[in-house]
Amino acid sequence: MQHVELPPDGSPFDLPGARLRYFQHFFNTEEAAHFYQTLYETIPWQQDPITVFGKTYNQPRLTALHANNTHPYTYSGITMHPQKMTPELTQIYDRISAVSSVTFTSVLLNLYRDGKDSNGWHADNEKELGKCPVIASVSFGAPRFFHLKHRTQKESRLKILLHSGSLLLMEGETQEKWLHQIPKTAKPLSPRINLTFRKII
Repeated sequence: MQHVELPPDGSPFDLPGARLRYFQHFFNTEEAAHFYQTLYETIPWQQDPITVFGKTYNQPRLTALHANNTHPYTYSGITMHPQKMTPELTQIYDRISAVSSVTFTSVLLNLYRDGKDSNGWHADNEKELGKCPVIASVSFGAPRFFHLKHRTQKESRLKILLHSGSLLLMEGETQEKWLHQIPKTAKPLSPRINLTFRKII
């Protein structure tokens, strides 16, 4: 796994076929704690069954979908229908708008309850997202490692520790050329909430 020095806040990583920008302190400590607690207590979390290679099991995390429209979102055979945007989600979106010109319509939320919860290798490249989608990923709660690997260049890998209150912007051809995951860990961890804002066409 490649270890690189983090560029200055908001500066792009030097990666082939990808554009990543990371803001480690996008929300301050108090803001991050407030949003974490509010979302943890008020979001209607659910655990959907997922089928992989013919076997069905519960996703190793809880999820929710919120949007400012009624467009569903389908991934890994799961179709989610959105709830309305909450005031807190709207506040977070308004802050992201300061560094991204994309008009996001929806946010997929993931609650990782402990180190056993995870998200396997994938790309956010569903047809509803269009070509070269921009994904804005916000983290609250326990820090978790975020892994990336190039689809064809085996030596091109990256690991980033996503801190509470951080924002990671995935732009350009990132979803076409790269895969990403949140791996399991045996370390005892408290919960983490991740919000991925996206534009569903």
